[in-house]
This record gives sequence, C-alpha cells and structure tokens, in this order.
Amino acid sequence: MLFRSAVQIYLGVMKYMGDYPNKKARATTDLTDLIMEHPLAQEALRDEVYCQLIKQLSENRGRISEERGWELFWLCCGCFACSNTLLKEVKAFLRIKAATLSLASDCQNRLAKTIRNGQRKYPPHLVEVEAIQSKKISIYHKVYFPDDTDQAFEVDSGTRAKDFCQAIGARLGLKSVEGMSLFVNIADKVISVPEGDFFFDFVRHLTEWLKKTKQGGGRDAAAPNLTYQVFFMKKLWSTTVVGTDVNADSIFHYHQELPKLLRGYHKCTAEDAVKLAALQYRVRFGDNKKEFGSIPTILKELVPHDLVHEMSADEWKKKIVGAFNKHGSKSKVDA
Repeated sequence: MLFRSAVQIYLGVMKYMGDYPNKKARATTDLTDLIMEHPLAQEALRDEVYCQLIKQLSENRGRISEERGWELFWLCCGCFACSNTLLKEVKAFLRIKAATLSLASDCQNRLAKTIRNGQRKYPPHLVEVEAIQSKKISIYHKVYFPDDTDQAFEVDSGTRAKDFCQAIGARLGLKSVEGMSLFVNIADKVISVPEGDFFFDFVRHLTEWLKKTKQGGGRDAAAPNLTYQVFFMKKLWSTTVVGTDVNADSIFHYHQELPKLLRGYHKCTAEDAVKLAALQYRVRFGDNKKEFGSIPTILKELVPHDLVHEMSADEWKKKIVGAFNKHGSKSKVDA
C-alpha cells in the first residue's frame, strides 16, 4: 500500500533531519535508501517526497534540522523529479529560497538536469551522500590511466558514463573516445560501465550485487570491501590505427598492448623481439645509456616470455644495445 510507504518515507525524513529518535547512522545510506527507494519504484510517491520536504523546510526554526532537510532535497533533485502537476510549486519554492540560500539554487539546476536526462535507477551512492553532508556540491573522482597516471574529474548525480568519457577525452586531448570505456575495479572484479548508464547508478548496482553475493555465502562470510577504483582504457580495437592520435598511442595503446606482447600473445620472432625491446628501453630510459647494464635483470620486462630462453641474457643485451644505437635521434614518443 502506498500510504504505508509514504509513512515510512516520512519517518525516514524525520530521522535524517534529527526530528525523530534514530538508531541508524546518518553517515550511511540506510536513511537515504529508505526515503528514495520507494519513489524510484512508484511514480506517485515522488510528489509525496517533494511535498514532505517542502513542508519540513517551511518555517523550520531548527538550524541543524533545516540544513539536513536541504541535504535531502539536494539528493532528491539529482535522483528523480516531481510530476508536471507539482513542478510549478516546487520551482516557486526553490526560486524563493534561492534568494537567500545557494544550495536551493543548485537544487534548481539539479532538478532541471534530472528532468532533461531522466531519473536514476538507484538511490544516491555513499559518495554523493558524504559529499553533501560535507557541504560539497562538487564531487571530484580520481580516474586511473594505463600509463600509471591519474587525474580528478568532476562528476554529479546526472553524469552518464558517456559524458564522463567525453570529459576525460577532452582533458587528455584525444581526437576521439571511440572504443574507450570506463572500468570499475571493485573487490576482485574489473567491469566495463555501459555508456548509457548513470555513473553512480552503475557503481551502486555493483556494490549492491556484491553485498548480496557475500550474504549468500553465509553468516561467516567476510564483509565485502566496497571501495573501488575507476580506470579509463581502450576496450574495442577494431577501428584503432596507430599513429593517428599520438596522445591515445602514448597513454593507452602502448601500455595496454605491452603486457600482451610480453605474455606471448603476438607472433614475434627473436629478431622482432630485439627491435621491440630496444624501443621499450628508449620509452623507459630515453637516451640514457647508463642503464644498459640493467638489461639482463629486466629482460622479462622487455622480451616476450616464450622467447627469453632463445639466447643468453648477455646475448640479448648485446643485440638490444645494437638495435638501440641504430635508432638515431628517436624520441620516447616516437619509440
């Protein structure tokens, strides 16, 4: 029955705002889930939530209660919109409050984006909840790249994976992000994010799935580690042409293909291996010839594993040095 869900939501709102006794920690997603799961599933309850929040924020003389109420309003605006029937009143409420409260102005923007891009499938992720509780309306997410670098990018509740990829491509100066994908590394799994999914929805889906998997393992199963990392890598290679995008080559293509070469996945003669090892040396050390002496000790990092035993370490070193000296003035990027 919808009225029972409405009562549960109201109690959740009161508990979150500190106006009702509560045993659940506000620092988790327990209360935000209680408030937003039903409206995401039942359209009729979305107006109910907005009405409840407007009621609780009207003439509220409790400073902490009001602050927490606005946190909920901010989170709701990023998850689902109200109906067109109520939209005029919600906009009017936010417009009046925006004159004295910057967060109300941000709620206006978030609501407009949700109306434009569609509603979420899951309640806010813990990262979103922690952000607004820390009074941060901008969320910066670290993204790791195959060349062992990383950068922070701004994401919000309405950021889809495709938008995220485009932002990364623009920052890195890539000519195209075709074939690129975001990957989430969580527990012992690395999973590609579908480009049409909201980023935080996908991460939330993964964490919920992991929780259920561990619960299925029995009472003694260890609690899953729900921390995660985000990687941006090449996923599809069918249209990749080396040399057309130097940045893509040096950040992604080289570093993603190198492990495959070293594991023996590519056809490679010993002669080819020598030339490729010399190029790898230049990528790693540039023109520095002082590291020639270390070649025998890092041979498995330069030569395919199935070819290492074809020559002695000293023979490999001699031939790799010879190939290196034939390069002339090649740069690291050329290599």
